[in-house]
Amino acid sequence: MTKTKKPTGGFWPNNAQLVISISTQFEAGAQGADAEGPFPPMEPGLVDTITPTWYEYGMNEGIPRLLDLWDKHDVKVTSHMVGEAVERRPDLAKELVQRGHEAAAHGYNWTPQFAMTPDEERESYEKNIEVLERITGQRPVGFNAFWMRQTRATLEILQDLGFEYHTDDLGRDEPATMPVRGKPFMVVPYTLRCNDIARFSSQGMTGAGFEQELKAEFDVLYAEGADRRRMMSISTHDRIGGAPGVVNALDRFLTYAKGHDGVAFMRKDEIARFALAQDNTPENPARTF
Repeated sequence: MTKTKKPTGGFWPNNAQLVISISTQFEAGAQGADAEGPFPPMEPGLVDTITPTWYEYGMNEGIPRLLDLWDKHDVKVTSHMVGEAVERRPDLAKELVQRGHEAAAHGYNWTPQFAMTPDEERESYEKNIEVLERITGQRPVGFNAFWMRQTRATLEILQDLGFEYHTDDLGRDEPATMPVRGKPFMVVPYTLRCNDIARFSSQGMTGAGFEQELKAEFDVLYAEGADRRRMMSISTHDRIGGAPGVVNALDRFLTYAKGHDGVAFMRKDEIARFALAQDNTPENPARTF
């Protein structure tokens, strides 16, 4: 089989063989009164007194623990931040950015974007931008939709508001462009495979199992990265990824990954800007609905 030659400078900055991009979702406190948690559903009309505390854990314990883990490994992450969550915990939001992480957008509240009119959708993103910029000092350039589900209007709205990339795409293990009104818009792919909310939501996944899945994913992508641009996406959520057992698994995985030559960690805004400047970044077709 003929191997693809690397372009001048390699597939990634500093000739990295594999880039790992980590998301830390900053959401807790913005959920609605009927938000789901790890408990059986209650009868309609009854007050759920315990699920809110599960979300509170994300800000009281999860985000601080994850921030310390990223510092330990000198890893900078992208945090998709819900506007109302940032308003409730401005101290943590500021600290996250001060530690060198990216503040990205995730809507103003937990109302699903796919249920919004275009005007409602635009207003949610504008409020999200305003809150992040005012509290953290950083204007978001990346966007992740509620459960990744966009509308027909989403990408054009994002383009109008000055966003540079979105993550709501599972189609590749590398960044790509896609045309939006004839202009290239960056896709920095997200993940369901290496995503704590997808793995631990049923309470059936162990920390050791998650660690093994991350290592198995890494091994294949690292090997492929010798011949083409490969990116590994990992997603953590404040109330799930910040639990002690999951942080322990992530700690062991990061030690394992950093033990390989040519592994780099990049924020998603950095990935988007690098890939957009390359002449060999693949292009996805325009979306049709």
